[in-house]
Amino acid sequence: MELQEFYKGPRGIAVKILNRVERTDSYLDKLLDIELKSDELNELDKRFLTELTHGVVRWKTRLDFIIEYFCKNKFAMQDPNIRNAMRVALYQILFLTKIPHAADVNEAVEFVKKIRGQKAANLVNAVLRNIIRNLNKLPTPDSESDPIQYLSIMYAHPTWIVKRWVERYGFYETEQLLSANNERPTVVVRANSLKTNVDELAKLFDERGIKYVKSKYLDDFLKVGHLTGIYNLDLFNQGYFSVQDESAGLVVKLLDPKPGETVIDLCSAPGGKTTYIGELMKNEGKIIAVDKYEHRLNLVKQSCERVGLTNVEFIAEDATAVNFNGSADKVLVDAPCSGFGVIQKKPDIKWQRELSDIKNLVKTQLELLETASKLVKNGGVIVYSTCTIEPEENIEVVKSFLDKHPEFEIEDARKYLPSDVVTNGGYMETFPHKHDMDGGFAVRLIKVK
Repeated sequence: MELQEFYKGPRGIAVKILNRVERTDSYLDKLLDIELKSDELNELDKRFLTELTHGVVRWKTRLDFIIEYFCKNKFAMQDPNIRNAMRVALYQILFLTKIPHAADVNEAVEFVKKIRGQKAANLVNAVLRNIIRNLNKLPTPDSESDPIQYLSIMYAHPTWIVKRWVERYGFYETEQLLSANNERPTVVVRANSLKTNVDELAKLFDERGIKYVKSKYLDDFLKVGHLTGIYNLDLFNQGYFSVQDESAGLVVKLLDPKPGETVIDLCSAPGGKTTYIGELMKNEGKIIAVDKYEHRLNLVKQSCERVGLTNVEFIAEDATAVNFNGSADKVLVDAPCSGFGVIQKKPDIKWQRELSDIKNLVKTQLELLETASKLVKNGGVIVYSTCTIEPEENIEVVKSFLDKHPEFEIEDARKYLPSDVVTNGGYMETFPHKHDMDGGFAVRLIKVK
Protein backbone atom coordinates (compact mmCIF):
# COMPACT_ATOMS: atom_id res chain seq x y z
CA MET A 1 0.00 0.00 0.00
CA GLU A 2 1.29 3.49 -0.91
CA LEU A 3 2.14 5.82 1.96
CA GLN A 4 -0.37 8.36 0.65
CA GLU A 5 -3.21 6.03 1.65
CA PHE A 6 -2.46 6.54 5.34
CA TYR A 7 -2.93 10.33 5.27
CA LYS A 8 -6.68 10.31 5.78
CA GLY A 9 -8.92 12.56 7.87
CA PRO A 10 -7.86 15.90 9.38
CA ARG A 11 -5.19 14.40 11.67
CA GLY A 12 -3.55 12.32 8.95
CA ILE A 13 -3.61 15.17 6.44
CA ALA A 14 -2.21 17.48 9.13
CA VAL A 15 0.77 15.15 9.53
CA LYS A 16 1.30 15.12 5.75
CA ILE A 17 1.28 18.92 5.58
CA LEU A 18 3.57 19.27 8.61
CA ASN A 19 6.02 16.79 7.06
CA ARG A 20 6.19 18.97 3.96
CA VAL A 21 6.64 22.18 5.95
CA GLU A 22 9.44 20.55 7.94
CA ARG A 23 11.48 19.22 5.04
CA THR A 24 10.88 21.90 2.38
CA ASP A 25 10.52 25.66 2.24
CA SER A 26 6.85 25.36 1.27
CA TYR A 27 4.48 27.84 2.88
CA LEU A 28 1.95 26.36 5.28
CA ASP A 29 -1.03 28.24 3.86
CA LYS A 30 -0.32 27.14 0.29
CA LEU A 31 -0.11 23.48 1.30
CA LEU A 32 -3.22 23.85 3.44
CA ASP A 33 -5.15 25.57 0.65
CA ILE A 34 -4.58 22.59 -1.66
CA GLU A 35 -6.06 20.20 0.92
CA LEU A 36 -8.98 22.51 1.75
CA LYS A 37 -10.09 22.41 -1.90
CA SER A 38 -10.53 18.63 -1.65
CA ASP A 39 -14.02 17.15 -1.45
CA GLU A 40 -12.84 14.51 1.05
CA LEU A 41 -13.32 16.80 4.05
CA ASN A 42 -16.50 18.45 5.29
CA GLU A 43 -16.50 22.03 6.63
CA LEU A 44 -15.99 20.90 10.23
CA ASP A 45 -13.00 18.75 9.23
CA LYS A 46 -11.51 21.62 7.22
CA ARG A 47 -11.69 23.92 10.24
CA PHE A 48 -10.14 21.20 12.39
CA LEU A 49 -7.32 20.64 9.88
CA THR A 50 -6.58 24.38 9.81
CA GLU A 51 -6.53 24.52 13.62
CA LEU A 52 -4.19 21.53 13.89
CA THR A 53 -1.64 22.66 11.30
CA HIS A 54 -1.53 26.29 12.42
CA GLY A 55 -1.51 25.25 16.08
CA VAL A 56 1.40 22.81 15.74
CA VAL A 57 3.49 25.23 13.68
CA ARG A 58 2.65 28.07 16.09
CA TRP A 59 3.71 26.11 19.21
CA LYS A 60 6.36 23.83 17.68
CA THR A 61 9.31 24.33 20.06
CA ARG A 62 7.14 24.21 23.16
CA LEU A 63 5.56 20.95 21.99
CA ASP A 64 9.00 19.55 21.15
CA PHE A 65 10.47 20.56 24.51
CA ILE A 66 7.75 18.64 26.37
CA ILE A 67 7.86 15.56 24.13
CA GLU A 68 11.66 15.47 24.23
CA TYR A 69 11.59 15.47 28.05
CA PHE A 70 9.25 12.48 28.22
CA CYS A 71 10.84 10.76 25.22
CA LYS A 72 14.22 10.63 26.99
CA ASN A 73 16.02 12.61 24.25
CA LYS A 74 14.95 10.25 21.47
CA PHE A 75 12.32 12.50 19.87
CA ALA A 76 14.58 14.29 17.36
CA MET A 77 15.78 10.92 16.02
CA GLN A 78 12.27 9.74 15.10
CA ASP A 79 10.78 9.56 11.63
CA PRO A 80 8.93 12.81 10.63
CA ASN A 81 5.61 10.93 10.59
CA ILE A 82 6.10 9.91 14.22
CA ARG A 83 7.26 13.37 15.31
CA ASN A 84 4.36 15.15 13.67
CA ALA A 85 1.76 12.62 14.84
CA MET A 86 2.97 13.23 18.39
CA ARG A 87 2.95 17.01 17.92
CA VAL A 88 -0.61 16.91 16.58
CA ALA A 89 -1.75 14.78 19.53
CA LEU A 90 0.03 16.95 22.12
CA TYR A 91 -1.35 20.14 20.60
CA GLN A 92 -4.84 18.74 21.04
CA ILE A 93 -4.10 17.65 24.61
CA LEU A 94 -2.75 21.09 25.60
CA PHE A 95 -4.95 23.46 23.61
CA LEU A 96 -8.13 21.71 22.39
CA THR A 97 -9.70 20.66 25.64
CA LYS A 98 -13.10 19.65 24.21
CA ILE A 99 -11.60 16.48 22.74
CA PRO A 100 -11.01 13.62 25.25
CA HIS A 101 -7.31 12.96 25.77
CA ALA A 102 -7.81 9.25 25.14
CA ALA A 103 -9.12 10.00 21.64
CA ASP A 104 -6.09 12.20 20.92
CA VAL A 105 -3.74 9.41 21.96
CA ASN A 106 -5.60 6.62 20.17
CA GLU A 107 -5.69 8.48 16.87
CA ALA A 108 -1.94 9.11 17.01
CA VAL A 109 -1.16 5.53 18.04
CA GLU A 110 -3.30 3.99 15.27
CA PHE A 111 -1.81 6.30 12.64
CA VAL A 112 1.79 5.48 13.68
CA LYS A 113 0.98 1.77 13.93
CA LYS A 114 -0.23 1.69 10.31
CA ILE A 115 2.62 3.74 8.96
CA ARG A 116 5.58 2.60 11.13
CA GLY A 117 4.53 -0.54 13.00
CA GLN A 118 3.75 -1.66 16.54
CA LYS A 119 7.07 -0.75 18.16
CA ALA A 120 6.81 2.89 17.10
CA ALA A 121 3.14 2.93 18.13
CA ASN A 122 4.07 1.65 21.60
CA LEU A 123 6.56 4.50 22.02
CA VAL A 124 3.95 7.09 21.01
CA ASN A 125 1.38 5.56 23.36
CA ALA A 126 3.78 5.48 26.32
CA VAL A 127 5.06 9.04 25.86
CA LEU A 128 1.64 10.66 25.35
CA ARG A 129 0.03 8.84 28.27
CA ASN A 130 2.95 9.80 30.51
CA ILE A 131 2.49 13.45 29.51
CA ILE A 132 -1.24 13.27 30.32
CA ARG A 133 -0.46 11.86 33.77
CA ASN A 134 1.88 14.81 34.39
CA LEU A 135 -0.13 17.69 32.91
CA ASN A 136 0.04 19.62 36.18
CA LYS A 137 3.84 19.43 36.35
CA LEU A 138 5.12 19.73 32.79
CA PRO A 139 8.78 20.74 32.39
CA THR A 140 9.66 24.41 31.85
CA PRO A 141 13.03 26.04 31.16
CA ASP A 142 14.59 28.17 33.90
CA SER A 143 13.68 31.82 33.27
CA GLU A 144 16.35 33.08 35.66
CA SER A 145 19.44 31.36 34.28
CA ASP A 146 18.50 31.75 30.58
CA PRO A 147 15.61 34.16 29.96
CA ILE A 148 16.08 34.04 26.18
CA GLN A 149 15.74 30.25 26.07
CA TYR A 150 12.78 30.45 28.43
CA LEU A 151 10.88 32.83 26.16
CA SER A 152 11.95 30.96 23.02
CA ILE A 153 10.58 27.64 24.27
CA MET A 154 7.55 28.75 26.27
CA TYR A 155 6.32 31.07 23.51
CA ALA A 156 7.73 29.07 20.58
CA HIS A 157 9.82 31.63 18.70
CA PRO A 158 13.37 31.18 17.33
CA THR A 159 16.09 32.20 19.76
CA TRP A 160 17.61 34.77 17.40
CA ILE A 161 14.30 36.65 17.10
CA VAL A 162 13.69 36.56 20.86
CA LYS A 163 17.19 37.88 21.53
CA ARG A 164 16.69 40.81 19.12
CA TRP A 165 13.36 41.75 20.64
CA VAL A 166 14.54 41.47 24.26
CA GLU A 167 17.44 43.79 23.43
CA ARG A 168 14.99 46.23 21.79
CA TYR A 169 11.90 46.02 24.02
CA GLY A 170 13.07 44.33 27.25
CA PHE A 171 11.92 41.00 28.72
CA TYR A 172 8.40 41.95 29.82
CA GLU A 173 7.27 43.63 26.61
CA THR A 174 8.83 40.90 24.48
CA GLU A 175 6.86 38.34 26.46
CA GLN A 176 3.66 40.28 25.70
CA LEU A 177 4.54 40.47 22.00
CA LEU A 178 5.35 36.74 21.77
CA SER A 179 2.12 35.90 23.58
CA ALA A 180 0.10 38.08 21.20
CA ASN A 181 1.79 36.44 18.20
CA ASN A 182 0.51 33.06 19.41
CA GLU A 183 -3.13 34.07 19.69
CA ARG A 184 -5.58 32.89 17.04
CA PRO A 185 -5.93 35.76 14.57
CA THR A 186 -9.07 37.89 14.57
CA VAL A 187 -10.94 38.22 11.27
CA VAL A 188 -11.55 41.87 10.33
CA VAL A 189 -13.70 43.07 7.44
CA ARG A 190 -14.02 46.35 5.58
CA ALA A 191 -17.40 47.55 4.33
CA ASN A 192 -17.35 48.36 0.61
CA SER A 193 -18.52 51.97 0.35
CA LEU A 194 -19.33 51.49 -3.36
CA LYS A 195 -22.11 49.04 -2.44
CA THR A 196 -23.02 49.61 1.21
CA ASN A 197 -21.87 51.28 4.42
CA VAL A 198 -20.70 49.92 7.74
CA ASP A 199 -24.11 50.31 9.45
CA GLU A 200 -25.93 48.48 6.66
CA LEU A 201 -23.28 45.74 6.69
CA ALA A 202 -23.70 45.43 10.46
CA LYS A 203 -27.45 44.93 9.98
CA LEU A 204 -26.82 42.25 7.35
CA PHE A 205 -24.47 40.52 9.80
CA ASP A 206 -27.15 40.76 12.50
CA GLU A 207 -29.65 39.06 10.18
CA ARG A 208 -27.20 36.20 9.67
CA GLY A 209 -26.30 35.87 13.35
CA ILE A 210 -22.71 37.03 12.76
CA LYS A 211 -21.26 38.67 15.86
CA TYR A 212 -18.97 41.68 15.47
CA VAL A 213 -17.54 44.74 17.18
CA LYS A 214 -16.72 48.02 15.48
CA SER A 215 -13.09 48.89 14.92
CA LYS A 216 -11.55 51.34 17.36
CA TYR A 217 -9.41 52.84 14.61
CA LEU A 218 -11.36 52.76 11.34
CA ASP A 219 -15.01 53.73 10.87
CA ASP A 220 -15.68 51.29 8.00
CA PHE A 221 -14.15 48.18 9.62
CA LEU A 222 -15.81 45.45 11.72
CA LYS A 223 -14.01 42.79 13.78
CA VAL A 224 -15.80 39.44 13.49
CA GLY A 225 -13.60 37.36 15.81
CA HIS A 226 -12.67 33.86 14.67
CA LEU A 227 -15.46 33.52 12.10
CA THR A 228 -14.75 30.63 9.75
CA GLY A 229 -15.92 30.20 6.17
CA ILE A 230 -16.00 33.97 5.66
CA TYR A 231 -15.01 33.68 1.99
CA ASN A 232 -18.05 31.46 1.40
CA LEU A 233 -20.54 34.07 2.61
CA ASP A 234 -22.93 35.47 -0.02
CA LEU A 235 -22.13 39.00 1.19
CA PHE A 236 -18.43 38.47 0.44
CA ASN A 237 -19.05 37.04 -3.02
CA GLN A 238 -21.42 39.93 -3.80
CA GLY A 239 -18.67 42.38 -2.86
CA TYR A 240 -20.29 43.95 0.20
CA PHE A 241 -17.07 43.61 2.17
CA SER A 242 -13.42 42.60 1.95
CA VAL A 243 -11.27 40.88 4.56
CA GLN A 244 -8.51 43.24 5.66
CA ASP A 245 -6.57 43.82 8.86
CA GLU A 246 -6.83 47.25 10.43
CA SER A 247 -3.09 47.82 10.07
CA ALA A 248 -3.42 47.48 6.28
CA GLY A 249 -6.44 49.79 6.30
CA LEU A 250 -4.47 52.43 8.21
CA VAL A 251 -1.80 52.38 5.49
CA VAL A 252 -4.41 53.32 2.87
CA LYS A 253 -5.85 56.01 5.16
CA LEU A 254 -2.34 57.46 5.41
CA LEU A 255 -2.12 57.50 1.60
CA ASP A 256 -5.43 59.46 1.62
CA PRO A 257 -6.41 58.78 -2.01
CA LYS A 258 -8.95 61.23 -3.47
CA PRO A 259 -11.48 60.89 -6.34
CA GLY A 260 -9.94 61.92 -9.66
CA GLU A 261 -6.31 61.30 -8.69
CA THR A 262 -3.82 59.00 -10.39
CA VAL A 263 -2.53 56.47 -7.86
CA ILE A 264 0.08 53.78 -8.46
CA ASP A 265 0.08 50.67 -6.24
CA LEU A 266 3.54 49.28 -6.92
CA CYS A 267 3.20 45.89 -5.15
CA SER A 268 -0.54 45.40 -5.44
CA ALA A 269 -1.16 41.65 -5.00
CA PRO A 270 -3.29 40.21 -3.51
CA GLY A 271 -5.32 43.43 -3.82
CA GLY A 272 -6.65 44.38 -0.39
CA LYS A 273 -5.08 47.83 -0.40
CA THR A 274 -5.80 48.35 -4.11
CA THR A 275 -9.51 47.83 -3.61
CA TYR A 276 -9.62 50.08 -0.54
CA ILE A 277 -7.84 52.82 -2.52
CA GLY A 278 -10.48 52.46 -5.25
CA GLU A 279 -13.35 52.60 -2.79
CA LEU A 280 -11.99 55.77 -1.16
CA MET A 281 -11.57 57.27 -4.65
CA LYS A 282 -15.26 56.45 -5.31
CA ASN A 283 -14.23 54.63 -8.49
CA GLU A 284 -13.10 57.96 -10.00
CA GLY A 285 -9.64 58.78 -11.33
CA LYS A 286 -7.13 56.03 -12.14
CA ILE A 287 -5.33 53.33 -10.19
CA ILE A 288 -2.38 51.54 -11.77
CA ALA A 289 -1.92 48.16 -10.07
CA VAL A 290 1.53 46.69 -10.60
CA ASP A 291 2.78 43.23 -9.73
CA LYS A 292 5.63 41.19 -11.11
CA TYR A 293 3.68 37.97 -11.66
CA GLU A 294 0.59 37.60 -13.83
CA HIS A 295 -0.99 34.94 -11.59
CA ARG A 296 -0.72 37.27 -8.58
CA LEU A 297 -2.08 40.19 -10.57
CA ASN A 298 -5.08 38.02 -11.45
CA LEU A 299 -5.93 37.95 -7.73
CA VAL A 300 -6.07 41.74 -7.78
CA LYS A 301 -8.27 41.68 -10.90
CA GLN A 302 -10.68 39.24 -9.27
CA SER A 303 -10.91 41.38 -6.13
CA CYS A 304 -11.56 44.53 -8.17
CA GLU A 305 -14.31 42.80 -10.14
CA ARG A 306 -15.91 41.46 -6.95
CA VAL A 307 -16.13 44.89 -5.29
CA GLY A 308 -17.15 46.68 -8.50
CA LEU A 309 -14.05 48.72 -9.30
CA THR A 310 -13.66 49.82 -12.92
CA ASN A 311 -10.90 52.46 -12.64
CA VAL A 312 -7.96 50.08 -12.28
CA GLU A 313 -5.29 49.39 -14.92
CA PHE A 314 -3.21 46.25 -14.41
CA ILE A 315 0.48 45.93 -15.29
CA ALA A 316 2.43 42.69 -14.85
CA GLU A 317 5.97 43.99 -14.51
CA ASP A 318 8.83 44.16 -12.05
CA ALA A 319 7.96 47.19 -9.91
CA THR A 320 11.57 48.40 -9.96
CA ALA A 321 11.39 48.76 -13.78
CA VAL A 322 8.07 50.62 -14.11
CA ASN A 323 8.18 54.14 -15.59
CA PHE A 324 5.34 56.68 -15.89
CA ASN A 325 7.46 59.83 -16.03
CA GLY A 326 6.49 61.43 -12.75
CA SER A 327 2.78 61.61 -13.49
CA ALA A 328 1.27 60.04 -10.35
CA ASP A 329 -0.38 62.05 -7.58
CA LYS A 330 0.34 59.26 -5.10
CA VAL A 331 2.38 56.04 -5.04
CA LEU A 332 1.97 53.21 -2.55
CA VAL A 333 5.06 51.08 -1.93
CA ASP A 334 3.78 48.16 0.13
CA ALA A 335 7.18 46.53 0.14
CA PRO A 336 8.09 42.83 0.42
CA CYS A 337 9.42 42.30 3.93
CA SER A 338 10.23 39.74 6.62
CA GLY A 339 6.56 39.66 7.68
CA PHE A 340 7.29 39.65 11.42
CA GLY A 341 4.17 41.71 12.05
CA VAL A 342 1.85 38.96 10.77
CA ILE A 343 3.20 35.93 12.67
CA GLN A 344 -0.28 35.48 14.17
CA LYS A 345 -1.69 34.77 10.71
CA LYS A 346 1.39 33.09 9.24
CA PRO A 347 3.17 31.23 12.07
CA ASP A 348 5.58 29.44 9.72
CA ILE A 349 7.26 32.78 8.90
CA LYS A 350 9.08 32.81 12.23
CA TRP A 351 10.71 29.43 11.50
CA GLN A 352 11.56 30.14 7.86
CA ARG A 353 13.22 33.53 8.16
CA GLU A 354 16.86 34.15 9.03
CA LEU A 355 18.68 37.33 10.02
CA SER A 356 20.28 37.49 6.56
CA ASP A 357 16.79 37.72 4.98
CA ILE A 358 16.23 41.09 6.64
CA LYS A 359 19.48 42.46 5.25
CA ASN A 360 18.75 41.08 1.77
CA LEU A 361 15.24 42.58 1.71
CA VAL A 362 16.52 46.08 2.42
CA LYS A 363 18.10 46.28 -1.05
CA THR A 364 14.77 45.57 -2.75
CA GLN A 365 12.91 47.96 -0.45
CA LEU A 366 15.28 50.81 -1.35
CA GLU A 367 15.01 49.99 -5.06
CA LEU A 368 11.21 50.22 -4.84
CA LEU A 369 11.39 53.60 -3.12
CA GLU A 370 13.84 54.77 -5.79
CA THR A 371 11.34 53.77 -8.49
CA ALA A 372 8.50 55.49 -6.65
CA SER A 373 10.50 58.71 -6.42
CA LYS A 374 10.58 58.87 -10.24
CA LEU A 375 6.87 58.10 -10.64
CA VAL A 376 5.41 60.76 -8.36
CA LYS A 377 4.93 64.36 -9.43
CA ASN A 378 6.15 67.42 -7.51
CA GLY A 379 3.88 67.95 -4.53
CA GLY A 380 2.86 64.29 -4.73
CA VAL A 381 3.01 61.62 -2.06
CA ILE A 382 4.73 58.27 -1.53
CA VAL A 383 3.54 55.99 1.26
CA TYR A 384 6.09 53.33 2.14
CA SER A 385 4.71 50.46 4.22
CA THR A 386 5.61 46.99 5.47
CA CYS A 387 4.00 44.29 7.61
CA THR A 388 7.07 43.91 9.79
CA ILE A 389 8.28 45.49 13.05
CA GLU A 390 12.00 45.44 12.19
CA PRO A 391 13.61 48.93 12.14
CA GLU A 392 16.14 47.89 9.45
CA GLU A 393 13.25 47.40 7.03
CA ASN A 394 11.22 50.36 8.24
CA ILE A 395 12.51 53.71 9.48
CA GLU A 396 16.13 52.88 8.63
CA VAL A 397 15.18 52.24 4.99
CA VAL A 398 13.32 55.56 4.96
CA LYS A 399 16.30 57.42 6.44
CA SER A 400 18.63 55.90 3.82
CA PHE A 401 16.22 57.01 1.10
CA LEU A 402 15.88 60.55 2.50
CA ASP A 403 19.67 60.91 2.73
CA LYS A 404 19.80 60.54 -1.07
CA HIS A 405 16.55 62.40 -1.78
CA PRO A 406 16.38 65.76 -0.01
CA GLU A 407 13.40 66.62 -2.24
CA PHE A 408 11.26 64.38 -0.01
CA GLU A 409 10.26 64.89 3.61
CA ILE A 410 8.11 63.04 6.15
CA GLU A 411 4.62 64.41 6.69
CA ASP A 412 3.28 63.79 10.20
CA ALA A 413 0.92 60.81 10.11
CA ARG A 414 -1.18 62.35 12.92
CA LYS A 415 -2.94 64.42 10.25
CA TYR A 416 -4.44 61.20 8.91
CA LEU A 417 -4.34 58.56 11.66
CA PRO A 418 -5.18 58.16 15.37
CA SER A 419 -2.27 59.43 17.47
CA ASP A 420 -1.76 56.17 19.38
CA VAL A 421 -0.54 54.40 16.21
CA VAL A 422 1.87 57.23 15.34
CA THR A 423 5.38 57.64 16.76
CA ASN A 424 7.11 60.85 17.78
CA GLY A 425 8.87 60.68 14.42
CA GLY A 426 5.53 61.09 12.64
CA TYR A 427 5.24 57.61 11.12
CA MET A 428 2.82 54.74 11.80
CA GLU A 429 3.86 51.74 13.89
CA THR A 430 1.44 49.06 15.06
CA PHE A 431 2.01 46.01 17.28
CA PRO A 432 -0.22 42.99 18.05
CA HIS A 433 0.22 43.34 21.82
CA LYS A 434 -0.41 47.10 21.87
CA HIS A 435 -3.08 47.66 19.22
CA ASP A 436 -4.73 44.24 18.78
CA MET A 437 -3.91 44.19 15.08
CA ASP A 438 -1.05 43.10 12.82
CA GLY A 439 2.33 44.68 13.34
CA GLY A 440 3.13 47.17 10.62
CA PHE A 441 4.87 50.34 9.55
CA ALA A 442 3.98 53.19 7.22
CA VAL A 443 5.40 56.62 6.47
CA ARG A 444 4.02 59.43 4.27
CA LEU A 445 6.66 61.17 2.17
CA ILE A 446 5.91 64.40 0.27
CA LYS A 447 7.91 65.46 -2.79
CA VAL A 448 8.41 69.07 -1.81
CA LYS A 449 10.83 70.19 -4.57
